[in-house]
Order: sequence, then C-alpha cells, then structure tokens
Amino acid sequence: MSPSALLPALAVLLLLCCSHPALASVAEPALSRTACGDDQVAVLDSSDGLLNLSVNGVLVQDRVIACQKLRFYFESGCLRCGEVSDAWRGAVKQYCGEGSESSQATSHQNVPRKLLRRPTENSSRNYYDPCGTLDLHENNQDTGDSSENSDHLLAVPGVILICCGLMFPCFHAERKEASRHDTTTIQRNAIESVSSYEVSMSSEKVPPTPHRIPPSPSRFAPSPQVARVGSVNLSIQQILRATQNFSPSFKLGEGGFGMVYRAVLPDGTAVAVKRAKKDQFAGPRDEFSNEVDLLAKIDHRNLVRLLGFTDKGNERIIITEYVPNGTLREHLDGQHGRILDFNQRLEIAIDVAHALTYLHLYAEKTIIHRDVKSSNILLTDSYRAKVSDFGFARSGPTDTEKTHISTKVKGTAGYLDPEYLRTYQLTPKSDVFSFGILLVEILSARRPVELKRTPEERITIRWTFKKFNEGNMREILDPLLEDHVDDEVLEKLLSLAFQCAAPTRDDRPTMKEVGEQLWEIRKEYGKSIRKV
Repeated sequence: MSPSALLPALAVLLLLCCSHPALASVAEPALSRTACGDDQVAVLDSSDGLLNLSVNGVLVQDRVIACQKLRFYFESGCLRCGEVSDAWRGAVKQYCGEGSESSQATSHQNVPRKLLRRPTENSSRNYYDPCGTLDLHENNQDTGDSSENSDHLLAVPGVILICCGLMFPCFHAERKEASRHDTTTIQRNAIESVSSYEVSMSSEKVPPTPHRIPPSPSRFAPSPQVARVGSVNLSIQQILRATQNFSPSFKLGEGGFGMVYRAVLPDGTAVAVKRAKKDQFAGPRDEFSNEVDLLAKIDHRNLVRLLGFTDKGNERIIITEYVPNGTLREHLDGQHGRILDFNQRLEIAIDVAHALTYLHLYAEKTIIHRDVKSSNILLTDSYRAKVSDFGFARSGPTDTEKTHISTKVKGTAGYLDPEYLRTYQLTPKSDVFSFGILLVEILSARRPVELKRTPEERITIRWTFKKFNEGNMREILDPLLEDHVDDEVLEKLLSLAFQCAAPTRDDRPTMKEVGEQLWEIRKEYGKSIRKV
C-alpha cells in the first residue's frame, strides 16, 4: 500500500476519536450540511467571516484534522465535486489551501513537523485540491513526485501520533473502569477459592534420571520449579465418584493420616486421595490447615507433592501425586516380581537422604517428618524414591536458641528415636535415627521388628550390630540379593547406619552429613564394580 493510500485509513481513525482538544461545541449557522456514513457534517459561517467545519455538532478547531476529514469525505465519495456547494469548496481552500499554513501556527504542537513547513513555489502543489478550486498548477509532475512521496512518508507517522494523542483520553476512563472491574473480579475469585477445593496438577519436565548420577552439590537443593499444567475444582461428591465411594478395591494403603486411595480425575490423571481417620478430628481445625499450608510449600523431587486438600463437613481429605511403582517395603518383600539390586537400594537410600536434608535445612521452615519408614517410601517406574505421608510431620523449633520442641510421641514402633520416646523432645535427629533403621532394612530386607523370629533376632538393629561385631557382615545382607558387594563398601554402609541409630542424638550425624557419606560410599561401590 502506497503512503498516500494510508492517509484515508488514518483519517478513519480520526473520525473514531471521541471528544478531544481539537473539537469544540458549535453554535454558528450552517451554510451547507451533508451526511457521510455515521457523521453529520456541516460548513458553518462564523462571525469573523471564516468558514468552520462541524462534525456531529462538534466544531473542528485543528486545521490539519479538518483538512484530513474533508479529504476523507471527498475520497470516500460522500462529497462529489459536481454536487458540492461553494461552501464546501471554500472550506477545502481554507483548511487545505496555500493560505492555511500560517494559521496553523497556533496548533503546531499537535501537527507533524513536516506539515508545518512554509510552502514554496514547488511545494504548493502538495496541498489537497479535489475539485481544482485552488487554481494550483500540476505542471512538472515528474520533478515533484519524489518530493510528494517524501512528504507523505514523513506525514504518515505524524498523523499516527496525532491519532494516538487524540484517542488516549477516549480510552483512559474506560481502562480505569476495566481495571476496577478486574480488581473486583480478582477479589471475588480469591474469596471463592477459600471455600472451594482446588487441586493443582503438575508434571515434571525433567526426564527420569538414571540410577547412577555424578555427584553434585545441587542434589541437596530443592528441585527446579515445574510448570503447572492446570487446576481442577473437585467437590466431595466428585471425590466420592473418583474413588467409588472409597471402595476397598481402590485402597493403596494406610498411613499416619489415614487411608490412601487411588483415584482418577475426569481428565484421566491418577492421584492419591488420603482420607483422614476420624480420630484426626479430635484436634482443632486450624491445626489441619496449618499442616496443609506447611506441606503446600514443599517442592522437592524426592518428596511426594501435595496437590490439594479439602476440609468440609465430616471429611478432611488430602490429594497428592500418585507414584505408580508401590512402596519400598513391597519391593523388599518381592511383591512386584523382581528383587531390587544393590545399586538400586543405594540410590534409594541417597534419595531419601536428600529428601530429609531438604526438610531439615532447605524448606521454608524446618520440618521433622517423624514417620520415616519403608512403607512411606514410594518408588517411581525408574526406581526413584519419594518420601510420602506427612501426617505426623511437625515444624521444628522456630526460636534459634531452642534445639527441640516438646510434643506427644508419634511414629512407628521400631523406627522411633529412643531419646524422643523417653524425653518427648523432638529434633531433626529423630528422623536421622529412623533413617539408620531404614538403611539396615534396605540392606537386610528385614523389618525393624520381626516378631516371628527368635528373641535374639527379633530386634533387627540389635541383631545386625551383633553380626557386625562378630565379623559376619555377609549374613546381614538380603539372602535374595545376587549382586557382589565389596566388604569395604558394606562395612561403611553398616557403620553409617549405626551412627544414625545411636542412642543419643548428639552422637548422630545430620542428614546433610549422611548424604555426603552416601555419595562417597557410592564412589567406592563404583570402583569396586569396575575392579570385578
């Protein structure tokens, strides 16, 4: 499109503008009137003998804008040279003719600089003359073409600036009103979201990591934020339908919080639904809300992610991501058809150590899990471990001078910190003790308490320690484990487990130190495999 063809389109924009400084109300008598589209246009006689242009009853004061309007009316066919009166011809001559330039000085701030230059003998032909009323000669057209094109090219951005300046006041009030409307909508949605149950679904864009990953300090940091796919609003009725009224066939297990069920959302996404036991209702409702609020801020690749919750009527329900490959305990029991090899067990131990390190050191508040055990360790299809079931989780001491919190003992027999059990003083080292018991369980596949065994073997950690001191480490390993494990690697793993399970918390390492030792042990294991 040529620059000259753009001007009529830009003039349309001017016609769409609302009231602005270039327009004013009118009260002079009309010499001629006509209609052009939706516009009622008139040429008025003023008291000073000049002609004025009126559009929809509003006087056009800016001469450049008036000329653009007239040009648009002629080129669109609303005004035809053979039909217009002398008043229209005079208006064209007054607004678009050679003599109009000097009178534009008063409004030069709204007009492009190129339109304000003084006319010369060669440039006078550039003034608009639809009907030959200005007696301007069109000679030497070839020599004037470049000048005309240059004028139009420079005039186009100027007219655009005029349009923007004139149209801004029209939309300013509407935008303010729209802003107020958006604010009201946001506030209303925020209030509604408090009373509604919202499940935020997410997907990890990080591909499944292999079993062997080179050591990196970043493994101790939280995983990167994942993109949120969307959210689903679920009512209690929808949850009941998704679990078929909490059917036993959908039951996955039982944790500290309550029964866990598998459910499929309307979009086909599988989630885990945790339904609170009735004894959970004995506590005040704000404790449930505080716990969920705490867990909602947890985001780590080795922690099961909280997706949503509801607390309505007689139901308290937590929705978490669904981890498809069962629990660590099930795999140690051989329920999934294959036995975990030694490398997988070592990787699982490292994943759990990372999860607990994050809870103790890198979460917004120190979080003590209080129920670290093999049935709360879920495995993905690639055998990555995710710690689940935060029903017993508690915030650690907020006062920097305090080393513990006093609370009622909760946990699972066999994993419970004996010092916590005796003093009711809970610290992150209580999770370290549980991890030591878990590490022995991973190596031996024995539960912490084996009631069907002889009294000497009933408490697994005592039996393991006895075998270790007797030099019979091989007897501790899971008899179904076929991998070759170097004696030095096995000794370091068992020594670390005993450090974690020390009777007093001061003798236990931190979970961060545990993770670092596990990295070194994995290096040693890799070297031993290469030797074999």
